[in-house]
Amino acid sequence: MRALVQTGFGGPEVVSLRRVADPVPGPRDVLVRVRACALNRLDVLQRRGPAVLPGFRLPHIAGMDVAGHVEAAGAEVRGHAPGDRVVIDPTLGCGSCGRCGAGDPGHCASVRVVGGNVAGGFAEYVAVPERLVHAVPGHVALDEAAALPSAWSTAWHATLTVGEVAAGETVLVQAAASGVSIAAVQLAKRAGARVVAVAGSDAKLALAADLGADLQLHNDADVVAEVRRFTGGEGADIALDHVGAATWQTSMDSLRAGGRLVTFGNTTGDEVTISLAGVYHRGLRLLGSGAYTEADFAAMLSAYYGGGLRAVRMAEYGLDELPAAFAAAESRTAIGKVLVRP
Repeated sequence: MRALVQTGFGGPEVVSLRRVADPVPGPRDVLVRVRACALNRLDVLQRRGPAVLPGFRLPHIAGMDVAGHVEAAGAEVRGHAPGDRVVIDPTLGCGSCGRCGAGDPGHCASVRVVGGNVAGGFAEYVAVPERLVHAVPGHVALDEAAALPSAWSTAWHATLTVGEVAAGETVLVQAAASGVSIAAVQLAKRAGARVVAVAGSDAKLALAADLGADLQLHNDADVVAEVRRFTGGEGADIALDHVGAATWQTSMDSLRAGGRLVTFGNTTGDEVTISLAGVYHRGLRLLGSGAYTEADFAAMLSAYYGGGLRAVRMAEYGLDELPAAFAAAESRTAIGKVLVRP
């Protein structure tokens, strides 16, 4: 099969289109013919180096978010047949520890991730355990389904499982036009919250408004003052922040007394300064979102399939157009997901 194979660390030139052996499914595996695979930040980080996930080895085939058709199924597989339309949950875990047994493979000490530290979907085929394969209904396009796994599950976990966003609350969403925040805006609105979206351009804020955000603010606005004005002087109930150092203090200062900050990323830096008095005097709660669970993934798919939610796709590229795909995904003007199609 054709596959994009990473052989070093650096720019897009360390990944090349090659012929490799087709993956062979085991007795409980499903072989999926890839229709589309979304680019994720992890793909970019691990291409640049050093590797983020333990167990990463070169050569490597990246691509976490896969949708396609079942090509073949192992002898012990009962739930899927050739031709079925499917999407893959990329989080494998080790499959045998207590965390995996509890449906929390993302916190497995020996976590394995499709496209992260095992072969992924930037190829014509990928083989994965049956339990990771989920049906895609006919009214959802496979290209659309490929935009869901990582971003939407992460957003579901941060917004609903950890953040517990409820009707009537005010939610501040940073980087509102990123893949995960596009999902978070919609999930918070679906829960009945009011959403304040912060982003860096008019185009990004226009999208946030179209997705239901009640207030749209530029990054360079006085976000704290505007949030307090919007909430009658109180502040937001919750801030969803995967940006990290650049927005941390703004997210903290925008919260009401007793508010909660859910952190689930560090794209602008990992180190921040916290005033302990500012936390305990105001009764703030700092919540690390961590990895999504199998239950989160299933609940997210069920909600999305039910309608009323939209995965935003920016562009699609072929396997032989990888440099352009990376450039689009890494651009500061990127809005939504970039897809790669065999």
